[in-house]
Amino acid sequence: MEILKVIILSLSSLLLIFVGASRLLSPVKALLKNSGITLSEDVNLLNEIRGESAVMLCGGIIIGLGTIVNSLTMTSFIVGVLLFFGFALGRSVSRVMDGKPNKQIGQGLAFEIFFGLANVMGLIVFLS
Repeated sequence: MEILKVIILSLSSLLLIFVGASRLLSPVKALLKNSGITLSEDVNLLNEIRGESAVMLCGGIIIGLGTIVNSLTMTSFIVGVLLFFGFALGRSVSRVMDGKPNKQIGQGLAFEIFFGLANVMGLIVFLS
C-alpha cells in the first residue's frame, strides 16, 4: 500500500503546486487559460487571488512532504481532504447560489471531488 500513498500524495501535491504557483505568479493569464475567466488588473482582486494561490501552493508542499516524511503522511492526507473538498464545497455552494459555471470550472469540480475522495481513501488505508 506504500505505492498507493505515494501516488495519491504525489498527484495531489503536483496539482496544487502547479495551479497555486501559476496563479500566484500570473493570475490573469492562468485563470484565463485554465478557467476561461477574464480578469481586470484590479489590485484588490489580484491580491485576493494571489493569497488563495499561495495557500494552494503551501498545501501542495505539505502534501508532497508526506511522501518522504512518514510522520507527515497522515497530516498530508488530511490537508488534501480539506483542501480538495473545501474547493468542491465552495464551487457547489456557488453553483446553487450563482448558477452553473462554464465547462472548465465544472471539470475543476470533478477533479476536486476525485482528489478529495482519493485522499480519503489514502487516509483510510494509512490508518488501517
